[in-house]
Amino acid sequence: MFATSIDVLNLVLAVCIAFLSFFLCWAIYYFVVSAQMVHRLVKRIELGVTKVEGVIETAQDKLRNSSAYFMILGEIAKKAMEFVQEKRAERKAGKKKK
Repeated sequence: MFATSIDVLNLVLAVCIAFLSFFLCWAIYYFVVSAQMVHRLVKRIELGVTKVEGVIETAQDKLRNSSAYFMILGEIAKKAMEFVQEKRAERKAGKKKK
């Protein structure tokens, strides 16, 4: 079966190469699976960031619109207060004349 020590050396080298090949394939497989999991995680994070950006943009738009409405409401309230003060002044002036 084995005539010389070189035949034994070749058999040992073949077995070592087989184990090394198996180990490398196993390591590459787990590396690819890990890379795939990282890729999925990055995609989820990107989706989350996109959703958060959308919510922030919506909130900013609503605040801009609300601030415009508040300015309009403030002007209306200011005019209403002026109107009420004028009416009170007219009433006081009317009571003083009587």
